[in-house]
Amino acid sequence: MAKDTSVHQRRRAPSAAELAEIPWLSLLLPEERAQIVPQLVVSDPQVGDYVCRVGRPVTYWFGVISGLLKMSSDSESGQTMTFTGVPPGGWFGEGTALKREVYRYNIQALRPSVVAGLPLDTFHWLIDHSLGFNRFIMHQLNERLGQFIAARELDRMNNPELRLARNLATLFNPVLFAGVGEVLHITQQELAYLVGLSRQRVNEALKVLETHQLIRIEYGGLRILDLQGLRTTQFL
Repeated sequence: MAKDTSVHQRRRAPSAAELAEIPWLSLLLPEERAQIVPQLVVSDPQVGDYVCRVGRPVTYWFGVISGLLKMSSDSESGQTMTFTGVPPGGWFGEGTALKREVYRYNIQALRPSVVAGLPLDTFHWLIDHSLGFNRFIMHQLNERLGQFIAARELDRMNNPELRLARNLATLFNPVLFAGVGEVLHITQQELAYLVGLSRQRVNEALKVLETHQLIRIEYGGLRILDLQGLRTTQFL
């Protein structure tokens, strides 16, 4: 496993194509964008690399350009609890950045990824100066609250199909993860890590969801057929 510091050491300026994948840049005024873009950086965490670690001070606000990350925490007993996955288009840690706190969770790459970072002071400059950016952050925080309320409900679910359905609905959230679209490129093993089930059990649950026409399994990923059904179905 690469050292977590190497993610920071490998930072570079984003390409034009990578900038196009940052959803909130289009909400900035031209003069705001001109000031912000030169301060953005990207890096390429590999499988197992940490982007954020529990107890470390926040230095950037992060977003996923490509790949897949997971947000988790370790209990006192040493068990890892996964809160959610972060697919392309997802920006995370705005609450921690707003309060300038240390991280209370780990963010780790499940596959080779490209992650963008906005320096903390620049994040606060945008909060102070940009109406468009503030609206984006407000929507993020509102959706995030709903996400974690749903996560508490998931903790009490023993039905693997329902657990998988709700987790997939979260990963397809169009506000939090604008880059996913209708197809999520994810392996069954990656889903197993996120949902807390075995790969075999995930495979069985996916087939049930497909039978109910909620998803379609495609090469290299899943296509969403009924997002509302994934969020609300109770009959699986």
